[in-house]
Amino acid sequence: MAYALLVLESFVLFAGWHIWKSLRNAVVKSRIRNLPGPLRAAWFEGNMKQLHDAQGLPFLQGLAKYGSAVQIHGICGDEQIFISDPRALHSIVIKDQDIFEEANMLIQCHRLTLGYGLLGMLGEHHKRQRKMLNPVFNTKFMRQFTPLFYSITYKLRDKLATKVEPEGSKIDMLAWMSQVALELIGQAGFGYSFEVIDESTRNEYAECFRELIPTVFTLQAYLQFIPFLVKLGPPALRRFIVGLLPSRRIRRLKTIIDTLDHTSKMILKEKRHELESGDANAKKEGRDIISVLLRENEVASEDDRLPEHEILGQLSTFTFAAHDTTSAAVSRILYTLCKHPEAQEKLRIELKEARVHGDLPYDDLMALPYLDAICRETLRLYPPVPFIPRTSKKDTTIALLRPVTGTDGTLITSIPIANNQGLVIGILAANTDPEIWGPDAEEWRPERWLEPLRKSVQDARMPGVYSHTMTFLGGGRGCIGFKFSELEMKIVLSLLLEKFRLDLPDDEEIIWKLGSIQTPSVKGRVGERPYLPMKVTPV
Repeated sequence: MAYALLVLESFVLFAGWHIWKSLRNAVVKSRIRNLPGPLRAAWFEGNMKQLHDAQGLPFLQGLAKYGSAVQIHGICGDEQIFISDPRALHSIVIKDQDIFEEANMLIQCHRLTLGYGLLGMLGEHHKRQRKMLNPVFNTKFMRQFTPLFYSITYKLRDKLATKVEPEGSKIDMLAWMSQVALELIGQAGFGYSFEVIDESTRNEYAECFRELIPTVFTLQAYLQFIPFLVKLGPPALRRFIVGLLPSRRIRRLKTIIDTLDHTSKMILKEKRHELESGDANAKKEGRDIISVLLRENEVASEDDRLPEHEILGQLSTFTFAAHDTTSAAVSRILYTLCKHPEAQEKLRIELKEARVHGDLPYDDLMALPYLDAICRETLRLYPPVPFIPRTSKKDTTIALLRPVTGTDGTLITSIPIANNQGLVIGILAANTDPEIWGPDAEEWRPERWLEPLRKSVQDARMPGVYSHTMTFLGGGRGCIGFKFSELEMKIVLSLLLEKFRLDLPDDEEIIWKLGSIQTPSVKGRVGERPYLPMKVTPV
């Protein structure tokens, strides 16, 4: 009875908060109702179910048709702004980034699942962590990681070679891209092997990470309650309440989080022991990210030094960020090359000619023009994360580079932003805006990166950290590890395409689903786990 009353109270608080928020901002937010946008699909859900639906790609793409600033409807009548205008994005992610923060629900979700790493921190705490981590994601460290990346990817290629028949074999390439991504971040990030390329071994930590995103995505309806649930007494009480919930998926998520936390503590303990053992070689040769972070933390000033729980949070955060997004990105490139066999063959020729004397050093690999063009174009057209929410911390105004026509016919050149205003950064919309990228903006054409860029692309001054796109965001919350991801993608592509030809299966139709990350599956397939079958044939 007490448990039922607690759940009912939480629901009432949640609904009451949303209604109060909607009424409180009604006058100020009425000023954004002149923005064009889709009709509300339902009173309670607004357009949120459409935006977060696994089959919601057509709805997401359709939002861009209204313009670069669009009104969408949130929960309980809340109004949000879907934004892809370059000048507005510059304000949100760079100029006024302290005003536009991650939504509280996402921050709390990241803290509960990944700990107090970069994704779970805001404001000065986030800046302090980023300052400490910036040195280990620069080009110097990428050059040091390159031989390790080659070594691990060779193991992947050798394993695939044992599974491929001369006439070709059907293989789930997403599963293998996921495994190599885990091993790369494990060894480069923590000096720890997940041993996932060896199928005879079982690593519970790796299995939990594979299940984390699919499990969280099935619990979207519950995530809205997180800001209230984290206030329900101490962690022990919250764990007890979670244990009482009848949902199998919630209980599984609890097990996943416990496993990730336990393994992260074990890895960090081993790293500390190496550094504190007095072994000079261990201190000098520990070049993985966490070892470097621990050494830098020791000599940092008191104000900059990270506490233990924040260092611990980086392990799960790095694994999450480097695993799902990168494996999805590489898989999308492989899929796209299957759809364009002439491009696959052209890339294979470039790689074979470049690798005639063996593995390429970092700078030479990064300079391969067609490989680079294919990565840029695929990441532009198919960003793994297609949109990201933000919330304003105070009243402000954002100007538009390209005015939009309001529902009353007036021209809107700037948008008033209320405190607590929800915004959605339209990454996919910004990357495929025809006014920026031209009439072929939605066409996969890697040659655009081998030609002089359109003047409209340069004039837009898109505030992303990567190739005039928003794929890796920008500003203080831009992806700190995008160079790590880029290196991984290029080494995996260079070694696999040198030895294998990839084709899509004739008997299965592959579809891409929306979610926290775009993932592949087969039409009509039962099950939540992503899946990408390909016919792999020796060259």
